[in-house]
Amino acid sequence: MTLRNEPLTAVFDPRLFRENSQTAVAQLESHLADLSIRGLELTDPLVLSEAARALMTTEHQSIARFDEKKLAAIIELYVRTGIQVHSPGYMGRQFSGTVPLAGVIDFVGSVVNQPSSFYEAGQLPSVAERIMADELNRFIGWEPGRFAMVTTSGGSLANLTALLAARNRAFPGIWARGETGGETGGPRPAIAVSEDVHYSVTRAAGVLGVGEARIVRLPVNRRRQIRADRAREAIAAAEARGLKVFCVVASAGTTPVGAFDPVDELADVAAEAGAWLHVDGAHGASLLVSDRLRRKLRGIDKADSLTWDAHKMMFVPAPCTLLFYRHAHEAIGAFRQRASYVFDEEPDAYHDFDGGDKNLECTKRPMIMPLWTLWAMYGRALFAEKIEYLCHLTEEAHRIVAAEPDFETPHSPEANILCFRYRPGGVEDEHVHHLQLQIRNQVRGGGRFFISKVDLDGVAALRVVFMNHQTTGEHFRMLVDEIRRIGAHLLTKRSGR
Repeated sequence: MTLRNEPLTAVFDPRLFRENSQTAVAQLESHLADLSIRGLELTDPLVLSEAARALMTTEHQSIARFDEKKLAAIIELYVRTGIQVHSPGYMGRQFSGTVPLAGVIDFVGSVVNQPSSFYEAGQLPSVAERIMADELNRFIGWEPGRFAMVTTSGGSLANLTALLAARNRAFPGIWARGETGGETGGPRPAIAVSEDVHYSVTRAAGVLGVGEARIVRLPVNRRRQIRADRAREAIAAAEARGLKVFCVVASAGTTPVGAFDPVDELADVAAEAGAWLHVDGAHGASLLVSDRLRRKLRGIDKADSLTWDAHKMMFVPAPCTLLFYRHAHEAIGAFRQRASYVFDEEPDAYHDFDGGDKNLECTKRPMIMPLWTLWAMYGRALFAEKIEYLCHLTEEAHRIVAAEPDFETPHSPEANILCFRYRPGGVEDEHVHHLQLQIRNQVRGGGRFFISKVDLDGVAALRVVFMNHQTTGEHFRMLVDEIRRIGAHLLTKRSGR
């Protein structure tokens, strides 16, 4: 006699899967077709919690009957309460709306569920990683067959992994010994970064035991790029204090303003110091696929490692981060462990495609699949043309705001990030910071545009990140008008008139 749990079997019924998918697809198609200008509708967390709880079953003794209307309501609530990344009014963050096909492939990956750290679990994802590594390396320029690439969940984890590899190369015994260098009488590990380096790098210094006190800050110029001519003296001064700079971190597209550090010159500085050069290109590495913009990463072939977030400027679902190493053997230097249940004692042709020994994650999503599928179906031009449009739009937006007498632009954009301030005559220096914060909050509360803010030299600036090819210069002009209206109202209210 065969035991059969009908309610359990029904949950996994392929016909129900089709019905569920059709419900989701219908709503998502409508969502993607809506090109209205909409920003972020912030909902009180308590109100949202109540709405979410109201959609939960009260049946706890047995499997509840499926309710198609409830599923539709869950999807609607999910879509409505998020950032509207496909709207022309979305200009606030560095993650983007995805190419719809990428979402379809991510959906397939969720259903077939093939973790991709080991070849036997995710065969095509493992092969696709190798293919995409070769494809993208054509723009990096390392020797074919001698470099390595692994995917990982986010730029923060990629930066941490690269710094681990760099530290272990400079201090070979540290993995087993657990010392930071000073205990043995030798120099203490240190990392050299710019003032605008992403916080994940300084966080990694704490995780690694290096400590924020041993972060060497390299001077930047007016464009907020590391000054290579002064980096040498900063590193020399650190060494005079008993520190060993084992890694210099350059940025290709800083988070605050999208600045590109001079990788070519910093590679020489790092080499002279015997240090590893890591490039955090989470945002800007994607410019490599553009013939017109690739020059911004001149010298990238001299770097030891590169972080590249495909979920930013390659327009695929997050997370999808690529971590490249110039020398393949360095990729296994970050982690030095053996585990009989995953690592083969007798490596074979399959083992060569495993990534688990190079990655902090034992189980990871097959995140390469959406990127590889887009590349396979559309080729490089899809990415290059959209990136070039977004950077051109940013240049246009800079010209628009620079021509307005009541605005100021503290930098010239290098990619698709632009910072500016509303500052009409008569606004005192001490009021500029708070005014920008108020404007940003009211723009967000208005629900038409979503922008961010950043502090530059201690003073807040409004920040836009163009990620949507549906956004035009006219949309930006509408944003400027809204900012001016809000700012003027705030100033009138403060003056009591």
